[in-house]
Amino acid sequence: MTGWLIFGLCLALLAVGEYLFVVIGIATVLCVAFVQTGGVQTGIASDLFSAVDKEVLLAIPFFIVAGGLITRGQIAARLVELAKALLGWIPGGLALTAVLACMFFAAISGSSPVTLIAIGSMLYPSMIKEGYPERFNIGLLSTGGTLGIIIPPSIPMIVYAIMVGESLKGIDSEVEMTKLSVTNLFIAGVGPGLLLGGLLMVYAFLTCFRMNLPRMPFSLRSVGVALYRGIWALLLPVVILGGIYLGYFTATESAAAAVVYALFVELVFHRELKLRQVPDVLLEAAELMGQLFPILVLAYSFNLFLTFESVPEAAAEWLQGVVSSKVSFLILANLFLLVVGCLMDIMSAILIFAPLLAPMVAQYGIDPVHFGIIFIVNLEIGYLTPPMGINLFVASGLFKKPLIEVVKAVFPFIMLYLLGLALVTYFPWISLALVHAMGK
Repeated sequence: MTGWLIFGLCLALLAVGEYLFVVIGIATVLCVAFVQTGGVQTGIASDLFSAVDKEVLLAIPFFIVAGGLITRGQIAARLVELAKALLGWIPGGLALTAVLACMFFAAISGSSPVTLIAIGSMLYPSMIKEGYPERFNIGLLSTGGTLGIIIPPSIPMIVYAIMVGESLKGIDSEVEMTKLSVTNLFIAGVGPGLLLGGLLMVYAFLTCFRMNLPRMPFSLRSVGVALYRGIWALLLPVVILGGIYLGYFTATESAAAAVVYALFVELVFHRELKLRQVPDVLLEAAELMGQLFPILVLAYSFNLFLTFESVPEAAAEWLQGVVSSKVSFLILANLFLLVVGCLMDIMSAILIFAPLLAPMVAQYGIDPVHFGIIFIVNLEIGYLTPPMGINLFVASGLFKKPLIEVVKAVFPFIMLYLLGLALVTYFPWISLALVHAMGK
């Protein structure tokens, strides 16, 4: 009875717009004080310290700083210039350029809103000028921006690995499972990221083919010039991902290397970013971390309570009585996560629901890394679905269009992503083939 009262109180606080970290903090304190078996057996302060005493957490501020440096400098612009030189001669070449640029930038920034702002602000005016339909442009750029959370490095993947790792300890499975780690999630994200980007490019090509839009003549010289100007920008994802996949960097070390590399290239080679602008980038990163970390550490403490009380195991046992097969579980999980994505931002959804759902997958023989990718792809779609789709609000402000117009623009692309989600869900090798090939 006490648990239901606490749950009702939290729902009421969320309904009146209270901050998420306040709600989670109140839930944690009340549960530990009044619900936990045998009274208070863990210190919340100790839990909070354990939550931040993780080296991999340092990757988050480093990737945020790297994204800020890239956005203010020339790396993003030169990646777009290279993509345009490579694809501008194809029907719908500017649309294909937009998708490819989003994929490049996603492999640097790790953030969907940052990807949308960086690429959308550069390409949207050009696409309008070249005669591309306005609604198509908004839908394509808004959707392409979401690739930032599935193509590694990805900040949500880091948070997912941290929050789920604790709840998977001690859980046995009858089938061999891939170890859940940030590195393995990064590797597993490559296949689904390329799949979703490829679906966007195919759709863009087929849509633009019949429009008779202007095309750039192909020129090896233009490609050469763009490659020469963009070589330092192009090497950044190679440094980040190559270092991780070849075992030279951990996720945290690669994030730090990305900051050093981006700062060096922007200050020494591109020279568009001024040294006096760097403190502003650091300040913006600090503000974002100030919003994220209180939620993360309190959610970690709450998840320790859930694990101690065997809540995930009880939920899994109940679910097995209702859902008997792996396929049924995956269908139910996808439907549930699509609804969650409509109502919550991705970080909140990971912090609250990932530690509850992840322990259940072992009971159905589902690889935890595969399920992690399914979880992320579902919430990637949530970036495009009202009422909480963050890319919808970013696009509305960026393109100066009413929110309802943005929603209409992204609808065909949501259908495309649902197809991608189905493929990722029912063909695990899309996520796991590269992980297994690399012996991870």
